[in-house]
Amino acid sequence: MTTESVAALPLSKAVLSMEIDTPGNGAVLGNVAPEDWRNALNKVVPAVVVLRTTATRAFDTEAAGASYATGFVVDKQRGILLTNRHVVRPGPIVAEAMFLNREEIPVYPVYRDPVHDFGFLQFDPGAVQFMEYEEIPLAPEAATVGLEIRVVGNDSGEKVSILAGTLARLDRDAPHYKKDGYNDFNTFYMQAASGTKGGSSGSPVIDCKGRAVALNAGSKSASASAFFLPLERVVRALKYLQAVKDASEVGWQPPSIPRGTLQMTFVHKGFDETRRLGLKRDTEQIVREASPASETGMLVVDSVVPGGPAHKHLEPGDVLVRVNGEVVTQFLKLEIFLDDNVGKDFELEVERGGSTVNVSLQVQDLHSVTPSHFLEVSGGVIHPLSYQQARNFRFTCGLVYVAEPGYMLSRAGVPKHAIIKKMAGEEILKLEDFIAVYSKLARGARVPLEFLTYGDRHRSKSVLVTKDRHEWYSPPLIYTRNDATGLWHSKPAITSSSSPLCSPKIPHDAPESKVKTAERTFATVEGADTVNVDSPRTSLGGRESGDASPSPNGGAAALSGAQPTEAEIEGVEPKRRRVQELVDDGTAILENAPERFEGGTLPTRVAAEGSEGSEERVGGHGASASLAEHVIEPTLVMIEVHIPPSAMLDGVHSQHFFGTGLIVHHSQDLGLVVVDKNTVAISVSDVMLSFAAYPMEIPAEVVFLHPMHNFAIVAYDPSALGAGAAAVKAAVLRPEPALRRGDPVYLVGLSRSLQATSRKSIITNPGASLNVGAADCPRYRAMNMEVIELDTDFGHTFSGVLADEVGRVQALWASFSTQVKYGDSSPEDHQFVRGIPVYPILEVVEKIINGCEDGSPLCINGVMRSMPLTRVLEVELYPTLLSKARSFGLSDKWVQVLVKKDPIRRQVLRVKGCLAGSKAEGILEQGDMLLAISGEPVTCFRDVENACQRANESQGEDEGALTITVFRQGVEMELRVETDVRDGFGTTRMVNWAGCVIQDPHPAVRALGFLPEEGHGVYVARWCHGSPVHRYGLYALQWIVEVNGRPTPDLPTFIEVTQDSDHGAFVRVKTVHLNGKPRVLTLKQDLHYWPTWELSLDRETATWRRRTLKSNTK
Repeated sequence: MTTESVAALPLSKAVLSMEIDTPGNGAVLGNVAPEDWRNALNKVVPAVVVLRTTATRAFDTEAAGASYATGFVVDKQRGILLTNRHVVRPGPIVAEAMFLNREEIPVYPVYRDPVHDFGFLQFDPGAVQFMEYEEIPLAPEAATVGLEIRVVGNDSGEKVSILAGTLARLDRDAPHYKKDGYNDFNTFYMQAASGTKGGSSGSPVIDCKGRAVALNAGSKSASASAFFLPLERVVRALKYLQAVKDASEVGWQPPSIPRGTLQMTFVHKGFDETRRLGLKRDTEQIVREASPASETGMLVVDSVVPGGPAHKHLEPGDVLVRVNGEVVTQFLKLEIFLDDNVGKDFELEVERGGSTVNVSLQVQDLHSVTPSHFLEVSGGVIHPLSYQQARNFRFTCGLVYVAEPGYMLSRAGVPKHAIIKKMAGEEILKLEDFIAVYSKLARGARVPLEFLTYGDRHRSKSVLVTKDRHEWYSPPLIYTRNDATGLWHSKPAITSSSSPLCSPKIPHDAPESKVKTAERTFATVEGADTVNVDSPRTSLGGRESGDASPSPNGGAAALSGAQPTEAEIEGVEPKRRRVQELVDDGTAILENAPERFEGGTLPTRVAAEGSEGSEERVGGHGASASLAEHVIEPTLVMIEVHIPPSAMLDGVHSQHFFGTGLIVHHSQDLGLVVVDKNTVAISVSDVMLSFAAYPMEIPAEVVFLHPMHNFAIVAYDPSALGAGAAAVKAAVLRPEPALRRGDPVYLVGLSRSLQATSRKSIITNPGASLNVGAADCPRYRAMNMEVIELDTDFGHTFSGVLADEVGRVQALWASFSTQVKYGDSSPEDHQFVRGIPVYPILEVVEKIINGCEDGSPLCINGVMRSMPLTRVLEVELYPTLLSKARSFGLSDKWVQVLVKKDPIRRQVLRVKGCLAGSKAEGILEQGDMLLAISGEPVTCFRDVENACQRANESQGEDEGALTITVFRQGVEMELRVETDVRDGFGTTRMVNWAGCVIQDPHPAVRALGFLPEEGHGVYVARWCHGSPVHRYGLYALQWIVEVNGRPTPDLPTFIEVTQDSDHGAFVRVKTVHLNGKPRVLTLKQDLHYWPTWELSLDRETATWRRRTLKSNTK
């Protein structure tokens, strides 16, 4: 809040203490002696408490979060505290009150006013065992202009201080805090120059007799003004609460405090303004005579909520004259009429532009337009639109309002504060309508949704909403407020069995004849297209070229040592166009090619294509597009990735990614796409593919994340494409010969509009060593990679492939993520693009298709497959020029050996560090020079990879071990180093405990070279607003090494240890930060709103499953 702010303080700034500020000059203030103030404060201060509140969910006007505020005891016997409504909040909260002696007790909301800024918390008086305190009496009648006051509260969150002031006004307009948040209205406020700040919300404003004359609510920092709420309606509500408590035999019963409304806002305007609005002179005279001499104005209608009792009856500018025949000029009198006549009709007389208008309106129950329940679905909060927000946005109360979009809605672009109007073609008028439509949807279903926003209220927006395919969140729950307990209790919103998985096949609007033709073409002409390898490698399938029958594993045969025929090139897009060869006269078309291209040699006309210049091709539909672009376009997809906020693992820095992928396998039962890891960063992702060859979007699943290289592989179900399956092709990969400096290539990719874009470029460096620094928040970064650099590209956001002139892919043009820091500013995320040779991609794809021994099982499209494991040396390396190495003492003999091995780069690899917990840790040291592995000189990262593969094939004691010759501090030595085996799934298990996301340390964390000595520990990846860890400060980027004195070296142990902690119990946690600094803190378990649950990958169904480990649900 910029100008006028609610005086609540973020939790992170609070340090509790108490101090009494005496007047600077020690003089008597007015006619009151300092001794009188001292006596009054001695009684008041012990009754003032510091409130630590945590809003566990976003609701209505408030977001989830934690803050400090102030409250004070108004009924000692019954255990009632008074504070502000924006402290009690309209939604679920957890709160504790701390007395002057630092005795802390739990408190629970018992009432919050729907409009005015006050609320009550109840506590057990017997829980306060070591503190003597008295209640503070309420005396609203004592407030007068010029009254000396003291504000006793938790000012600035640093101390409970006492600020002096003088009441300057009793008729100030209610402060306006936010246009889309809570605001008080239809009441006067008091004003004083006491300069209260955050944390003092709910402080008593007392006089010299120790009576509360007002309630501190907000402030205006620019003028050091404080705003106080009058207490007349507070006293009335307190009497109702006391009566309810007295009538309850045990505990509390939900209070029933009558509150009436016409759903309209009045403002108090002076008589000069009412005259300009058309008030007749006779009417003004009547009003003045019937009002006190101090009256200076009248109530004027400021706004009317659509659909409310006053809608279409009263208008802004109407001047209120009488209510039920009595002249009313004050808010308090009007409110008494409303509260005492709920459900009854009463007469209003107003003047509108000089004319008298009489209307009869029925008073509505204010609580009926104040929501007391909400739906939690996919991390979002949806509930009926409250009177507060209906007034702010000028919508009808009760509409379906998005308090927090969560994952499902935010993924579709539905913002906070949206009003949902339609879903799946059905009208959504109330929350029950939304639940009914949602319950009919299958998992993964995509349906249209229409919504409105208050900023663009006259135009509805339509988006596609996708129901979660995986169990990222718990099933939809309805939370209902229980004022007897102060808690919100949940129950399932949908009682039926779990939804089936949506598995789209043929598009619903496709004609039957076209579908059959497409299916027949796919089965008889296309067969099954797979990875085509332009190198002497083993055939991946089981048929000869031209055989249309699918191979036993579902893929077609690769061409061993052969190039694609011109006819195959021509048939790349059978449903869209024929590939035309562009020659000088523009008349020749490739047809009936006699033989396959051998050794990359093309017919003269083809070779002539684009041989001059470095031309750029944008939009492959034009006749000027290169042959490579025509061939590559049907193999490209646009990949959109969404990551649920509940499972942002491995330090991933965003929830939404876009990138271009390449289809490397396409058969009847399996499709594989390769993409960089800056697009698909973790396996906990929802992936959607949009095909360049056919206008359709289908889901995909992450099946492989290379532990070292910057690429991932996602799988899709080709049958979901329906008729489009025939148009989609797999790329021809050409790993050999390797690209060299000066080689021409075509850079081909997709724009966001799925238009192919290409240009001819030249290789400037085919083996540039990549050096990506660690990010502030450890996340995947490419290491030990040699990449390809071009002379020209399309900028740092464009990804795609590098291909030769006939469209054979030689490299993946991939996006890399890094952080850049300028001066003293915070690091900024940046990305750049480089080429990745296709040889590591090809090796992985072959193993996925053919299967591999001792692989890790995973279900893909209903078929269990053995996924490849990767043997790696978990050491970060970097190249050093041999000229530098010689200065470190490397012998001439080894310099000559390494130069002979690689006369171009003339470099040696050095150890930058070992990944903590790896088998190489403690054997290789920082600064070691790697000279040879098993007697073979090594000069580049690929040499190390090849050595690891050979170690994977060895047997006996040497299996997985490397004999490395290193040069260390002037001494040459041989070391036996074990390698590590990693799968391609990344992190597949996490636990949400007390609102923080906990996982085993991922490679980016281990790459820092440090794990706690206390047994490694589990790693805190994220934390949630409004959770216990938020309240007590257990944030991310640290390890939890002990819970209640018991070590937690890994995730299973952590789960076992925390199972012993019950709801409401305090837990002692020992942590170690990334900087190595240990810390011990305590937090209170809240299993009611924050149960402990785990998310793990079920490899038999390829589904992420959520399982509740411990909760407080009965």
